[in-house]
Amino acid sequence: MILSLFKRKASRISLRAVYGAIVAAARHPRFYAEWGVPDTVDGRYDMIILHAVLVLDRLASDGEAGRSFSQGLTDEVFADMDRSLREMGVGDLSVGKKVRRMAEVFYGRAQAYTPLLRADDTPTLAQAIYRNIYAGEGPEAGAGRIAAYALEVRRYLQERPTAPILAGQIGFPDPSK
Repeated sequence: MILSLFKRKASRISLRAVYGAIVAAARHPRFYAEWGVPDTVDGRYDMIILHAVLVLDRLASDGEAGRSFSQGLTDEVFADMDRSLREMGVGDLSVGKKVRRMAEVFYGRAQAYTPLLRADDTPTLAQAIYRNIYAGEGPEAGAGRIAAYALEVRRYLQERPTAPILAGQIGFPDPSK
């Protein structure tokens, strides 16, 4: 019983660490200052989604442990969105609707990006990123850079074992390079 509680707490800590790394990677200044991602709540959320999709894609090949961690990570994303909305002053009655809409966006982006990432299809991924992250406006070149970066991150994550990720240790390549 006590060991079970420890495992759940350790897993929760690992989930939060991975989610924290996703958020930190999504906030890299280059995305906003140089590649033209809108520095808005929506732009930042889209970058979190992209990084989360990359991690979820990596975990998909790790059997039950990966699936379980993926579900916990997805839950952590939406728990954070709920907390963030409340901190921004969204009323209790509206939070559920907004989180539901954010979930629709998350799953829609995941459905659009995952096959393109797995196919290593830079041009089509860039189009999807331009349509979603840039809302079809702004620098198309930035979408191409983000697509190339996303594919680099995917290759980077695929080359690494999942055990450190499940233990809460994950890194992302630096987009500055």
